[in-house]
Amino acid sequence: MPRPIADGPEPQYEKVVSGYETFHHKDRFGTDWGGELAEFSLAYETWGELSPARDNAILLHTGLSSSSHVRSQPKNTHDGWWEAFVGPGRPVDTDRFFVICSNLLGGCYGSTGPSSTSPKTGEPYATDFPILTVNDMVRAQLLLLDHLGVERLHATVGSSLGGMQSLQLAAVAPERAARVVSISAATRSYPQSIAMRFVQRQAVMLDPDWQGGRYYGASFPHRGQKVAREIGTTTYRSGPEWQERFGRERIGDGVPTLDEDFSIEGYLVHQGEKFCLQYDPNSYLYISKAMDLFDVTAPGADGRPLIDNITVPALVIGVSSDILFPSWQQREVAERIEANGAEVTFVEIDGYYGHDTFMIDLERVGEPLRVHLEA
Repeated sequence: MPRPIADGPEPQYEKVVSGYETFHHKDRFGTDWGGELAEFSLAYETWGELSPARDNAILLHTGLSSSSHVRSQPKNTHDGWWEAFVGPGRPVDTDRFFVICSNLLGGCYGSTGPSSTSPKTGEPYATDFPILTVNDMVRAQLLLLDHLGVERLHATVGSSLGGMQSLQLAAVAPERAARVVSISAATRSYPQSIAMRFVQRQAVMLDPDWQGGRYYGASFPHRGQKVAREIGTTTYRSGPEWQERFGRERIGDGVPTLDEDFSIEGYLVHQGEKFCLQYDPNSYLYISKAMDLFDVTAPGADGRPLIDNITVPALVIGVSSDILFPSWQQREVAERIEANGAEVTFVEIDGYYGHDTFMIDLERVGEPLRVHLEA
């Protein structure tokens, strides 16, 4: 008998439309590739209290499709995407730390992105939105920290795309972070992950309903977005988990069809359909492209690789079963920072859930995180 498609631990994602605060930057914001936003907003949430010395703040960076809602709170009591990791007595202890999480610039959960209204036209930006980089996202977050009165973070913390942001912040503004955590990320995007994201974007853009990105108020490119997420899901989880969870089980006992037939196929369809109800396709395109462009080994203004600026204590975590960001890429992160003379802790987890291990494995991800933050 086939198992239910939802049988097994899954990350907690939610279409967040309220319950957050909004930081509004009223001035021009130039982007790295020559674009410009006349203004922008970032949705953010906080937990805990900022200490009188303002030295206990932790900035949590999100992955591609996460919102600012990392933990339940009075304005939004639903579980957050890192609910088990953040809170009183948790690895990111809100009894000790003031925790900040913002939705990405370019996102669709309260921050300015392609679906936002352009002040110049009164219409959604759509594909008039400028190409973004991870550095653009981090520069917007630094402006948020200025707004909150946080000059120096106790730690910058992130996983996946969030791990890229964490490294970028520590590299371009080393004076703003006392320690860094990068989980399941890399010093730069490699061809394999770029290729995977390219195919996902093609699936969206080849959907006739995408209409060059100008689908707002018209037909939504549901089919392309669904296929894109199905492809993405195959990179987020592991072979070992799927072998045990699904094996070769079929959905029914009848004659095989050319469509959904195996349980694993039904699972992918379920994930794709669910994502289509939550996320804006254009945000998906822009943010995944920013991941492709990421390279913290690129030279900075002084000609030296940006990563050479990271000299604070660092925790780097990789997962052996991760095919999107293989663990050798996290080992490279650790070695590059250690070469700067920094104290580095590298942890490789023999993970069961692939790339999504950082969302699920509280014990093996949470414990080294707790130790690093409380050191």
